[in-house]
Amino acid sequence: MTKKLPALSGNECVKALEKSGFYFKRQEGSHKIMRRDSPYCQVTVPEHRTLAPGTLRAIIRAVGLTVEEFVDLLDD
Repeated sequence: MTKKLPALSGNECVKALEKSGFYFKRQEGSHKIMRRDSPYCQVTVPEHRTLAPGTLRAIIRAVGLTVEEFVDLLDD
């Protein structure tokens, strides 16, 4: 059973991605580009107060995590 997707800000999402090996590459306006070198992956995270559920789910899917794995990164 999948965990419910939490309501997160863009900055909270960035912190969780950093725990999984991503680092800040650059920023274009209100969008942060996060990158992981091995295995290579680059994802854009909008710096909004609350990310839309579909946007957050797309970010999680793009980085190759499950919702459960992502939520566990938030708890650490």
